[in-house]
Amino acid sequence: MIEHHLVVTTLEIPAYRIDRSYGVVRGIVVRSRSVVGSIGASLPTIFGGNITLYTSLCERARRDAYERMVSEAEAAGANAIVAMRYDATEVASGITEVLCYGTAVLATRTL
Repeated sequence: MIEHHLVVTTLEIPAYRIDRSYGVVRGIVVRSRSVVGSIGASLPTIFGGNITLYTSLCERARRDAYERMVSEAEAAGANAIVAMRYDATEVASGITEVLCYGTAVLATRTL
């Protein structure tokens, strides 16, 4: 199980030595807006403010992509992920791909 503090955006993990790299791992989620969600979100765009329906959708997509990446790293034998990043691309109108990726590694605590 990869612990939350062992997934980092940096190339190193403080107090850990990287002993092995398993290569790039990724989690991909493709989501579309529902008609109801699009209508509900259109009101705040008219009046301004935070669009909570889209915020929730984005947070769920990022969480799902993250969890898929971690599962792929664990399956490879890793106990940590370095250089983790998110990316998002609109595949088609209303359809977005969320990608979470990083390098799966075996890290050993040094302290």
